Amino acid sequence: MNAPISPAASALRLPRGPDAEGTLTERLEALHDSILERVPHVDRVACALYDAPEDSLRTFVNSTRHGEAIAGYQFPLAESPSLQALATSGEFRVIDELADAVHPTSPHSSWLLAQGYRSSFTVPMYDNDSLLGFVFFNSLQPAAFSLRDQRDLLLFCNLINMAIANEMSAVRAILASARIARDFAKLRDFETGAHLERMARYARLIARALARAHGRTDEFVEHVYLFAPLHDIGKIGIPDAVLLKQGRLEDAERAAMQRHVDLGGSIIDKILGDLGLRHLPDSTIMKNIVRHHHEMLDGSGYPEGLRGDAIALEARIVTVADIFDALMSPRPYKPAWTFDASCAELARLAALGKLDPECVAALRQNEDAVRAILARYQDRADV
Repeated sequence: MNAPISPAASALRLPRGPDAEGTLTERLEALHDSILERVPHVDRVACALYDAPEDSLRTFVNSTRHGEAIAGYQFPLAESPSLQALATSGEFRVIDELADAVHPTSPHSSWLLAQGYRSSFTVPMYDNDSLLGFVFFNSLQPAAFSLRDQRDLLLFCNLINMAIANEMSAVRAILASARIARDFAKLRDFETGAHLERMARYARLIARALARAHGRTDEFVEHVYLFAPLHDIGKIGIPDAVLLKQGRLEDAERAAMQRHVDLGGSIIDKILGDLGLRHLPDSTIMKNIVRHHHEMLDGSGYPEGLRGDAIALEARIVTVADIFDALMSPRPYKPAWTFDASCAELARLAALGKLDPECVAALRQNEDAVRAILARYQDRADV
């Protein structure tokens, strides 16, 4: 993949790093404009991310100039031997006539053919030698990707790869800093690693179900998943006597507990500042999750008593995911609730006007996916 760099392409840059402006989706769309100057028949550029624990690929960002973009889609990498081979070898793949090579045996292949795409160029992405995902180029023309086009597109792929890897590295740095802070403070409430992984995946499931209706992208869905585990980071500043109390909290103790939201906001601001990431695209999603995940739609939540749509969608999603996992998990003061009982409680809270009913419905309607998450990410016996 070390192709010669053409003079025109060498001047191109995909903005990346903490000072990059716009989301990755917006930057990819801008880069697509530059691609079209060199390879005018590229009708679609899309990136899928690889989820190693699930061994699956998920739609992430795309720039689609013809037809309808596919969104909210994931599939096991094991079901695509050709992509598995690319991931292992690091090679790229050219298909000159998709109708001859692809059969409508999956939602993705059916969609691909329905859009009228004739040829494709696929390149794997890596981050520190680990598979990051794939970049897909599609054209309405058959045999559209000449050797010269392939060389130019490989350069663009390098820029896309670097931009996504850099943003993911920035997110990992934030999460690592938060984890170190939690470990240093010896946080000993019920925020186990398994709980955080489950609720983050429940949040992603809800976000994916709601994204299209709310005009949100797969990039939004992924950021909800990535940032959800930070929601209660402020608890590192709450005394154990309050945090670990098993009985009913007194008024003063409840007020102290509620301070974790403001503390969390301050901690996130400090981490972003210390890492030079104040301008990280989509950091607003992170801040909304931390600051507003205890707000309720009827205004009865805290710390600001926000109502309705004043509460960001990402915060409403994480609230439901967090409560759901707490209900489904055993605690010293209660056994684990069943799926049906947990959903019934969420529905009751939604009927009272506290929780977002769309978020609640998304969990109920995806029972199989929820149970798979619960089975895969169980608490260790020693936690």
